Amino acid sequence: MIDELIKILNRENVEWEVYWEIGRGSSFKIEKCELERAQRKYHSGIGLRVGYNGKQGFSYITGLTHSKEDLEKFVKKTIKLAKVGEVKFYGFPEKKSIKKVSGIYDKRIAELEFEEALELGREISKKESELRDKYGRSYTFSGRLAFGVAKDGIANSNGIEMEEEGTAMSFSVYIVRKDGKVGTGDYYKASRTMMDFERELEEGLEKAMQEVELSYNAKPLESFDGGLVLEPHSVASILGLFISNLRGDNVYHKRSRFNKLGESVASEAFTLIDDATLEGKIASYSFDGEGNPSQRTVLVESGILKNFILDETYARLLKMESTGNAVRDFRTPPHIGTSNIIVEGEKENLEDFEGVIIKKVFGEHTANPISGDFSLTVELGYVIKNGEVIPFKDNMFVGNVFEFVKSITAVGKKKEELGAFISPRVLGVGRIV
Repeated sequence: MIDELIKILNRENVEWEVYWEIGRGSSFKIEKCELERAQRKYHSGIGLRVGYNGKQGFSYITGLTHSKEDLEKFVKKTIKLAKVGEVKFYGFPEKKSIKKVSGIYDKRIAELEFEEALELGREISKKESELRDKYGRSYTFSGRLAFGVAKDGIANSNGIEMEEEGTAMSFSVYIVRKDGKVGTGDYYKASRTMMDFERELEEGLEKAMQEVELSYNAKPLESFDGGLVLEPHSVASILGLFISNLRGDNVYHKRSRFNKLGESVASEAFTLIDDATLEGKIASYSFDGEGNPSQRTVLVESGILKNFILDETYARLLKMESTGNAVRDFRTPPHIGTSNIIVEGEKENLEDFEGVIIKKVFGEHTANPISGDFSLTVELGYVIKNGEVIPFKDNMFVGNVFEFVKSITAVGKKKEELGAFISPRVLGVGRIV
C-alpha cells in the first residue's frame, strides 16, 4: 500500500514525505499486590507531509490498509492544506548512507505471547506479596510491566526509503511505607532486549526498599551551601533545563541562553553527549523521523559548546547540518528531541564521597529554562559523615543551572542508566534551604 501511495504522490507536482508505523504492545498494572489491569494494544498509521510553493501541509490516516481512492483523497487533502496553510516549508533531507544500529530488536520480545507476558506480570504481584508478608501491612506496593514491538519507515521525494523494527520492555515498582510517617521508594528499568526478569525484579525491589527506609527516617536538613554530590536522578532533573537551551528551535527563536558554538558554557570537568548509535540502548535508532542517519553528537566538550540539537528544518535555518534528532509518530510532523543523553567528564571516585548527597528532586517543570533559576523539592537526600548515613527530605535545592554546570569539579566513575539518561554522580556547588 505504501508503494501505491508513493505512485500517487509522484504524479503530483509536490515534494513529499511518507512516514508509517505499525506495532503492538502489552502492558500490566499491579496495585496492592493484585494484577489490576492487563491489556494489549495495536497501532498503525501513515503521516504525510508535502511541500508546495514554500508551504507545508501535513495530515495522517490510521491503519495501513486503504483503497486507492482513499489514498488519492488523502494526498489531495494534504496538498490542499499546504496551499491554504501558513506553515513554511524548508525542504526534506537528501538520501545519505545509513549505518544499522545493532541490538535494538529482540525476537524473544517480538514473539512473546500475551499469556507469557501475563505470567511475568503475575511474578511482580507474587514478589510484592511476599515482601508485604515479610514487612507488614504498613507497606503498599504497585508495579507496571510493558512489552512492545514496532516497525517504522520513511520515504521521500529525494530518494529516501527505509524501514526499521525495534522492540522494548520496561518495568517499574513503587513502594510506600505509611505508619505515622511516610516513606517512598521506586525503581525503573527499560531495555531493548529481554531482561533476566527474575534477577532484575529482585534488584529493583531491593533498591526500592532501601529508598523507602531512608525516606521513612528522613527529616529536613539544616541550610547548607557548598560542595555536594548529585546522584543521576537529580542530575537528569537539573540538566533537563540546560538541554532545552541546546535545542535548535529554541536557539533560532531566541528562547535559548546560547546563540553560538565555541563558547564556554560549563566547567572543564563536564562533557555532555547525545548518542543514538549506542548498541542496545532504549533511545537508539539507525535513522531519525525524517530519514537522516543517527549519530553521536558531542554537545558540550570539557565545558565548550560544540553542537546544538537539530532536525532538518532548524539545521537549515541555522545553516548547520542536522544531528539526526527529529522525533515523531505518524500522527505528528517531526520535531526536535533527544536520543541517549550521556554525562561524562573528569572522573573521580565519588562513590566514597562523604558529605551532602541529593538523590532525587522534583518540581523541575516550575523552573525557568532561559534564566536557569530553579527551586526544586528534595524528595530524598542523605549526608554521609564518618560512615554514618543521615537521610533528609522536604528541603529546597535552589540555584541556577548555568552556574551549577560551571561549578562541576568532577563526575563519578560508575554510570547509571535511567531510561535514555546515562550518568554518573556529579560533584558541584549548590545550596539547600
